[in-house]
Order: sequence, then structure tokens, then C-alpha cells
Amino acid sequence: MYAEKLKAFENVKNLGGKAWEHAVACDVISQTPVKDCSLHCFHYQQMFELLFKHLLETRSEFGAYPLTHKLERLFEQTIKETGFKTDASKYQSALRWISVCAEVYRYNFLIDCKGYKDSIETLNPLLDELAEFAAQ
Repeated sequence: MYAEKLKAFENVKNLGGKAWEHAVACDVISQTPVKDCSLHCFHYQQMFELLFKHLLETRSEFGAYPLTHKLERLFEQTIKETGFKTDASKYQSALRWISVCAEVYRYNFLIDCKGYKDSIETLNPLLDELAEFAAQ
């Protein structure tokens, strides 16, 4: 599902290609009986992070992106610097939730899987919007 959404970046040797690789990882993990959603969250966060950074690198005036892993900051910067248009208010809290989940994963704590799944339901349309914008 995610790899298909980012198919335009399949095996591309840049940040977009890395986003696609994390999309593949999300798809593979979804097909396993793993009950803890932390690993999926880590790859989901990385997929978004690298897609935002790809857009900032290729569409912003200076071709630069910050070192942050916080998706809500990358999202805001993407909107400001690339011409990407969307209703940001719909996605801010879900992006923050995903960033927190990925941080928690790094410290090996369990995350709230229901909250995580609610966040990805909110963010999947954003992924479609970003993929469409990237293809323009």
C-alpha cells in the first residue's frame, strides 16, 4: 500500500528513494504477526521524514532541509518553502504523535497502538497529497 503510493521513487538514489524503502518496510511489517506497532511506527515516521526532506531538497529555494526528526516542523517548513498547499490544521497533531511514537521506539518503550493507528488513518491522505505534489 505505502510502496505503491511512493512508487515514483522506487529504487531512486536520493531521499525520495529512501522514503520508498521505508514504505516497503511498512508494507512488509503490516503482513507479519508482530503485535507491537513500534517498528511500523519507526518506518512510518522515517518515510514521512525523508519525503519531507526530499521535497525541501528538490523544491525549496536553497535546496536545504533541517536535521530535525520532528515531522510537524518538517511539514511546516515544506508548506512555507515548496509551494505545497493543504489544510495543515488537519495533520499537525497526528504528525506530532508519530514523532513521539518514533522517539519512544528508539528508547525501547511500548507505544499506544490505538493512538498510532488513529494517527496513520489521519495521515494517509496527506501521504497521497505529498506524493501527488512530488510527481508534479
